[in-house]
Amino acid sequence: MKETVEFDQVIERGCGLDVHKESVTATILGQGIRQQTREFKTYTRSLTSLRDWLLKHGITHVAMESTGVYWKPVYNVLGEHFNILLVNARHVKNVPGKKTDQKDSQWLAKLLLAGLLQGSFIPGGKIRELRDLVRYKGKLIKQVSSEKNRLIKILEDANIKLSSVLSDIFGSTGRKIIDDIVKGDYQPERLLYRIHGSVKKSREEIKEAITGYVTSHHRFMMRTILGNIERIEQTISELEVQIAEHTQEYSQEIELLDSIPGVDKDGAISIISEIGTDMSAFKDEKKLAKWAGMCPGNNETGGKKKADG
Repeated sequence: MKETVEFDQVIERGCGLDVHKESVTATILGQGIRQQTREFKTYTRSLTSLRDWLLKHGITHVAMESTGVYWKPVYNVLGEHFNILLVNARHVKNVPGKKTDQKDSQWLAKLLLAGLLQGSFIPGGKIRELRDLVRYKGKLIKQVSSEKNRLIKILEDANIKLSSVLSDIFGSTGRKIIDDIVKGDYQPERLLYRIHGSVKKSREEIKEAITGYVTSHHRFMMRTILGNIERIEQTISELEVQIAEHTQEYSQEIELLDSIPGVDKDGAISIISEIGTDMSAFKDEKKLAKWAGMCPGNNETGGKKKADG
């Protein structure tokens, strides 16, 4: 006969949430209420019903797994009303047996009431908004880099080897040459007059490098890619305006972070967008390093080290 393990209760009333894309399974548990499990849709009206149901039963704490991004809309509806612990699914693996949403939510509720769950760091609303802006800007910067690489391939296909003679083909000189090529009827001799600043080769070698076989297809592709780069860079500029507005109140923190060797202003803003400015969320610098994935984990049993799984 299996022995039942009883946990000491440190939270009076709580709820475990198993969150999925289209549904949320909720189990409430605690003093003075009977255990109940209900399923809710993830539509806003249904999540509002979940909130009201929890408030009706005097729930104070809620635990849910940090599965993808599905927890975010749930958090947005419940966050102001309950103490929410966002927990790593790997840390709350269920007991062996058939896995069900009901069992998952019940297990979360039991662990929550016993005080055995450690919540993940969730920054405040302003920092989450800043994080969205900074991360999106980072993705767009990568897109610009990819588009520039595509343009270089088109130039190479047209046998124009600008990258061999210019230090930066997307600098002022390079862009003028590319624009002239895109417009059509370009002549290498005329393009030489565009050359100034930092170059790698002699003018004769430059003339050879910019003498290519350019077709209408090459021009169309280059024109399209350049237009896309301009659109993305415009969006980046709009994001930077929003980021500047969101970081006005953090000017002192940005200045302090900027003083660290290897950290510039953009890096400082990126750091704040990820961890905020309230360091009381982390017990000490070791906890912060662990959260940021900057230190190795320990997983050892019976004197043998195990890989994290």
